[in-house]
Amino acid sequence: MGERAPLPLVTHDQLVRGLTDLGLIPGQTIMLHASVRAIGWIVGGPDVVLRALLDVLTPSGTLMMYISWEDTTETMPGWSPERQAVYLAYCPPFDPFRSRAKRDWSILTEYLRTWPGAMRSANPGASVAAVGARAEWITQDHPLQYGYGPGSPLDKLCQVGGHVLLLGAPLDTITLFHHAEHMARLPHKRTVRYQVPLLRDGRRVWVEVEEYDTGDGIVDWPGGEYFPAIAQEYIAAGRARIGQVGAARSHLFEAADLDRYAVEWMERHFAGLGDGAAE
Repeated sequence: MGERAPLPLVTHDQLVRGLTDLGLIPGQTIMLHASVRAIGWIVGGPDVVLRALLDVLTPSGTLMMYISWEDTTETMPGWSPERQAVYLAYCPPFDPFRSRAKRDWSILTEYLRTWPGAMRSANPGASVAAVGARAEWITQDHPLQYGYGPGSPLDKLCQVGGHVLLLGAPLDTITLFHHAEHMARLPHKRTVRYQVPLLRDGRRVWVEVEEYDTGDGIVDWPGGEYFPAIAQEYIAAGRARIGQVGAARSHLFEAADLDRYAVEWMERHFAGLGDGAAE
């Protein structure tokens, strides 16, 4: 097998120029999805990507990411009885200040969680980290039940005219679509229930959480995964900004407009689908 081509070198100043050309300006609220490898070999390390973003946004802006948590129990109902028993007995409670981010979503999730001044919401599975002027408001009072709907950081992103930024990340990573799944007016959306360990009054307690199915989708759609289909149609309609940041093909979406589009898309395509069965 041939050797993989070396990644292009990318500097802080190149990132700033690329982000500015894409349409980022001071004061915006940006929800980031990123593939560091797609961007290139970052001179100074992955956290330079965050530094460049925060420099463009300035202290008046806000940077946020969906980070969940490393030991999430969302899929516990499908685990073996042995694994469930061990977790129920020994899994530490979720701690917004210490529990690690789920780095499967990007190495940058943990970088942002531990950034100076970062805030983190208290819903374990739907957890969001944010830095900047609106970070406290974005992350506070995150509902435990149906944590992607009203009152969630995703809802607030739309309220303030924020944007979703994909830096080399695939179209199926747009977490905002989970808010659209919640808001779509459909009669038979699939729900899930699972338990999470929380710290209350100094004790670990297991609490049941219910939400729409963010893993397998709110319906079984014959077309397969529907997040990329929604994003591709939205882009084809000319409603996204497209550019290159470092070596990464990147997209900038207006969150509220994308959310409305996704809700309408789901209501149009999913009418009559779904059996309403709880997992």
